[in-house]
Amino acid sequence: MIGIEEIKKILPHREPFLMLDKVVENIPGESTKAIKAVSGNEWFFMGHFEKTKVMPGVLIVEAMAQAGGIALMTLDAMKGKLAFLARIKAAKFSRKVVPGDVLELETKITDLREMIGTGEGVAKVNGKTVAKCELVFAIGDETNE
Repeated sequence: MIGIEEIKKILPHREPFLMLDKVVENIPGESTKAIKAVSGNEWFFMGHFEKTKVMPGVLIVEAMAQAGGIALMTLDAMKGKLAFLARIKAAKFSRKVVPGDVLELETKITDLREMIGTGEGVAKVNGKTVAKCELVFAIGDETNE
């Protein structure tokens, strides 16, 4: 298991955009399973369906992408690199995610070539799929130069 402090060492994300609470399984370069507990106090609930709180789909996709980033960035060959989300394909949302839900995220890397990685993400709540998509990552350096 990888806790939040270790996740921060792998990913450049910080609050409020760090979407993972813990990683429960990681196979570098292959797949990552992670957890995001959805609280009623989340920042995005203040302006998104305030009376009927629903987690925005784009943030569920971001959480799947961050799980994919863990799978990619834990490869030894990726030290000093970052995985940027370059494309989202075939995103489908089948259930609402609401306060009290625990997102179970799994992203599998399906292909990795030099500077491009592809993956498939699935988000579940209580074992039922709430969202899925195909992701494309661009691998780049940590600096903006």
